[in-house]
Parts: sequence; structure tokens; C-alpha cells
Amino acid sequence: MRSWRSDAGQLMQLPRPSASGAGTEFFMDNYQSAYSRKQNYPFSAIVGQETMKAALLLNAVNPQIGGLLIRGERGTAKTVAVRALADILPDIDVVEGCRFSCDPTDISKMCSLCRETYEQGASLPAVRRKMRVVELPVGTTEDRVVGTLNIEKAVTEGIKALDAGVLAEANRGVLYVDNINLLDDHIMDVLLDAAAMGVNVVEREGVSVSHPACFILIGSMNPEEGELRPQLHDRLAFHVEVRGARPLQSRLQIMQQVMEFERDPVFFRKLYEESDRDIADGILAARRLLPRVAVKERFLRIIARMCIELDVDGHRPDIIISRAAMTRAALEGRRSVSEQDLVFAAQLTLGFRMRRTPFEEAALGASKFQQVFDYAKKLEREAAKKRSPEKSPKKQTGRGSRERTGAG
Repeated sequence: MRSWRSDAGQLMQLPRPSASGAGTEFFMDNYQSAYSRKQNYPFSAIVGQETMKAALLLNAVNPQIGGLLIRGERGTAKTVAVRALADILPDIDVVEGCRFSCDPTDISKMCSLCRETYEQGASLPAVRRKMRVVELPVGTTEDRVVGTLNIEKAVTEGIKALDAGVLAEANRGVLYVDNINLLDDHIMDVLLDAAAMGVNVVEREGVSVSHPACFILIGSMNPEEGELRPQLHDRLAFHVEVRGARPLQSRLQIMQQVMEFERDPVFFRKLYEESDRDIADGILAARRLLPRVAVKERFLRIIARMCIELDVDGHRPDIIISRAAMTRAALEGRRSVSEQDLVFAAQLTLGFRMRRTPFEEAALGASKFQQVFDYAKKLEREAAKKRSPEKSPKKQTGRGSRERTGAG
């Protein structure tokens, strides 16, 4: 019997077949199957990088937030974290046999074939599978991204035949681009169009085919290798800056865990299976709770004031902060948004959108975004006092006097 010792000193063991040979075939099939698959590093085993992990989880709970850009030096677990996300993403219902993973119950997110079948009243067979994390290589071609039309089949048989690309594979999942700052400009334009419209349109030789392309766009980059185009910079809702761990104990823990994972990834993953499952369950619970989360109008006013004072472009930051704050509350099991939710959401959203350092009246020693929030809250209190009518003194009433009511 092979053993593995966890950080807590508990001995993890993999069952072996009995002496009589019973269960040998089952054991070997599962053993070989586990080792033949590519093993991702467990999400819960990543040391530090709490902000990056939180940003990934918020997008997993609420894809409408709008994606994430992870910036940082080499070797800071950017790619490791995104790949680990694949193991904790929830299951989704898809139309069986559909190349675009259409939702069998939402006609607005169906391809033309599934929509036609649905409108005819026929039932769409559904299967459950995990959300995918699809990686887009930097050197990919446009045809590989959007897909290609089989013109010969379309002309001879009158059929619009599309060989699905990466955008089709990533529909209702995650599209991850490592070194996104090195991506060709025309490929980046395709991603922008698809992310904005939620639809991928392929046109060749007068033939046009479209399919749904709703995905969470996650990119990572090393700023030393070049900056990102402003158009894509603003389309990614969150920006997170990551750095290597400084404490000695954290660096030692990272080295030890990586060596254990490389020695035997299956056994190492077994140690964190339960904690990863807890995270996955938390994502599902947050998705169910999110529609019932409420945010006060006062908080919405504070968000708007923060964005005004920071002179950010457009209205996208306001919307992102409100969505992110509500999602964080749902992830923590709350039905109301707190001030801490707003500050954290502002940190993820406004850090790269700030044009100037605001608020000379802000308290010294507070963090930048706490200062922004406190100042905006102060302005809202002052505005609320002006909006509320002043209390007038009560009139003396008695014999011979009467109150004026109506026109009398």
C-alpha cells in the first residue's frame, strides 16, 4: 500500500487489490486512467495570491462581471491558477451532440440548428458536463479562432458547414490567453467583437454562419514583455497585479508542495480534493444566492461618486463595481452588500483606470481605495442632508386657531 503524508501529518493511502487478486482489474484501470490524464495543480493548494484567486472565483460565480487580466512577473502562478480553475467550475447542461454547447432551455443562447429544433416543439436531449477552460495559443491563426467554412460542402449540398474554432469550444466556458499582450492585433479584434456581441460570425465567399460565443475572457501577461492594447485593456473588468511571495516560510512551502506534486500529482491532488470540492460547492451556492442579493441605493450613489472623482472613462466601471460587490456578498453567503464589498470591488476595477490621485482630505495611513470610498461616502452624507427637508417648528394649536388644510 502506497502512502502520502499531508502537511498536517495525516497519512493518505490508496487502496490496493486484495491478496486473492479481487479488484485488480478495476484498480489498474483507474490507476492508469488517473496517471494518463493531465493533472492540474489544485486550486486550494496555491500559496498566497488571495486577490487573484478571489477575482477568479467572482468571475466563476458571475460571468457577467466581464473577465480578468492578471499582470505580474514570471513564475507567480498565473497560468497555474487559471488551469486549476477548471477543476472547481460547476457543471452545466448542454445540448447533446451540439458543437457549441448550447443551453437546452435558453433559446436566446442557441445556435441555428438547436433553435430550429426547439421552435418546432421537439425536445433537445441534454447532458451535464463541466465548464471548460479553453486555452488560446499566442501564435494561433484567425481561422483557428473563429472557425472555417467548408465552402465545397456549402456549394454542392447547399449546407452551411462550419468547422468549429476556439470560440465555439469556449462558449459558456472560460477562454484563457497567456501572454495576451503578445497576441496579434487582428486576433485581438476578433476576441473583442465576440466578447462584446456574444456571437461569432464567420463569412466566406458570400456564405455567413453565426453561433453563440459567450465566454469568460481571462488573460495573463508580464508587463516587461510589452503593454496591452487600450481597447482590450478596458474590456477586461478586473486587473490584478501579482508578485512573488516575500516571506521565507511561504517560499519554502511553495517549493515543498511543487516537489510533492511533481513526484506524484495524483496523490498530491488527493490531499486537496475535499478543499477543492468545498470551493466548488461555494460557487454553486453563490450562484443560487446571487439573484436575491440586494444593494442599497446609497451604495450605488457612492459608487457613482467614486468613479466621478477618479475621472474614469465611461460607465462600465460603475456597472462592474456593483456587479462585483453583489457577487462577493453572495460568495460569502450574504444577501446584502457591505462597505468592504464595495472597497474590494473598486480595488479590482479602478486600479488601472485611475487618472489622478484624489482627495487631499483623505485620512493618512488608509489604503488608496479606502480613501476613495471614505471621501465618496462623505460627499453622499453631505448631499443627503441637503436633500432632506428641514424640520419646521410645530405650530401652536388651541381654541380660536385652526390648521390650514387643502384650499381652506
